[in-house]
Amino acid sequence: MTSLPPGPIPGGPPVISLALAEPITAVRRRWTAAVVLANVGVFAAFLGPIQVLLAKQSESVAPGNKEFAFGLVTGVGAAVSVVANPLAGAFSDRTTSRWGRRVPWVLAGAVGGVVGLLVLAGPGAIGLMLLGWCLVQLFCNALLAAVTAAVPDQVPKVQRGAVGGWVALAQTLGALVGVGLATAAGGISAGYLACAAFLLISVLPYLLGSGDQQLTERPALAWREFFTGFWVSPSRYPDFGWAWLTRFLLNLGNALGTLYLFYFLQDAVSYDDPDTGVLILTAIYSACVLLTAVASGTWSDRLGRRKVFVTWAGVVMAVGAVVLAVWPVWAAAIVGAVILGIGFGVYLSVDFALLTEVLPSARDRAKDLGVINIANSLPQVIAPAIAAPVVRALGGYPMLYTLAAAVTLLGAVLVRKVKLVA
Repeated sequence: MTSLPPGPIPGGPPVISLALAEPITAVRRRWTAAVVLANVGVFAAFLGPIQVLLAKQSESVAPGNKEFAFGLVTGVGAAVSVVANPLAGAFSDRTTSRWGRRVPWVLAGAVGGVVGLLVLAGPGAIGLMLLGWCLVQLFCNALLAAVTAAVPDQVPKVQRGAVGGWVALAQTLGALVGVGLATAAGGISAGYLACAAFLLISVLPYLLGSGDQQLTERPALAWREFFTGFWVSPSRYPDFGWAWLTRFLLNLGNALGTLYLFYFLQDAVSYDDPDTGVLILTAIYSACVLLTAVASGTWSDRLGRRKVFVTWAGVVMAVGAVVLAVWPVWAAAIVGAVILGIGFGVYLSVDFALLTEVLPSARDRAKDLGVINIANSLPQVIAPAIAAPVVRALGGYPMLYTLAAAVTLLGAVLVRKVKLVA
């Protein structure tokens, strides 16, 4: 439900579409569960391949140069996501489907993501890996842009910390599900097929009960204005700019710390079964996120404060990275997973709520969140270019995790620059 009157007032201002109104009624648990499940499916499709399947496939295709092959595929795919997320979000904002603005993009994104995973499940070759992963990034980011925008579309501000906590769990649960499917399936192709099936199933509850409002009037399209709209001026919207930079730095630190986890366990820790090791660490990490995400989001709602939570979450995450830098053994990996999970759970829930409060326009929610999501995707492009030379020639894993800690800490400090959110 929204704050709009039932119809236009004679002589008064025109009533805007229900799709653009500020929500005032709390969403139900069933709706939140459907949004969370759709997000879990997307992140399983992303993180099962990134954490296990693409790493193993790269080693199979290019055993003598696995880091380069893995970095190439993930880097190019991430570059696709940088464009796909805000572009799909912008078109989602303009969609006048009878089913609402977001539903068509969720459906198309799921189907296209499945196609990409099926390509990856085929014969192993660098070219096919690139094609398949780019399709996954293209369509799953379209899905992600739409389902993320559903939160500011339908959740009132006083509830966004709690809902954001549950949505934050989706990324962690998606990692756990994706890694679990990739490990339990018994092979690379079977792992991709399992992730594809789960992705398709995960979006069904949202598609059947989205509550998505129809946009009754599509804005006139001027292509120059449309494309220039992707630049959100930091001078005009400084809070949006600082929030974007904070998210970029924290996600870059996280990407530097997790991208080569499989190889870290294999080459630095000398763990006998790195597949299982990644699954164990992901499970520990997920349990710690579960303990902190929803509770911290609800606590943030009650206090009406966001920045202090993000700052301390970043500090905790940096400590976790330092543990891995100075102590590259299995016991330290477990300790690091615990610390990182605690910090990342707080960060994801509260930072998402903060971001929804600095969006410039209700009309462009998905586009603006897509621009914010570049801060998630761009680190995946940059991290392989940084991590590969660091691991191979500039200090190895200790230097990589030290760098991850420094970048994360910088993001934690800069969130204080946001002024209009407490």
